[in-house]
Amino acid sequence: MKRLMLAALAATAFSAAPAMAEVAVVVSAKAAETSFTKEQVAQFFLGKSTAMTPVDQAESSPVRAEFYKKVADKDAAQAKALWSKLVFTGKATMPKEVADNAAVKAAVAANPKAIGYIDKSAVDATVKVVYTAP
Repeated sequence: MKRLMLAALAATAFSAAPAMAEVAVVVSAKAAETSFTKEQVAQFFLGKSTAMTPVDQAESSPVRAEFYKKVADKDAAQAKALWSKLVFTGKATMPKEVADNAAVKAAVAANPKAIGYIDKSAVDATVKVVYTAP
């Protein structure tokens, strides 16, 4: 009986874990850019390139954690520490932070030089996918 209960608990725990979806890196549908490499995207979001203006999701967003893990090979705290150092030394300003996928799409659609990331399922005609992190 104990084994059966443990098996049921384990199955419940695994089914409750969220399945990580693909993360789409997006720009305005009007932007000239059509694609970027993983390295280029990481440079924008780690403050190493100013060619595009990064738009981050909220710190608590699972999409943000997944994005930094897959694209920059960093956790969100490491990325924040890098930005803090850049801001402190006067080399950059923190990326604009917005609440969710819809807010990223709105910010990116309004600025042809903005770049953001959203769950791939949220992509629509207002934005153009320039990189997908599986």
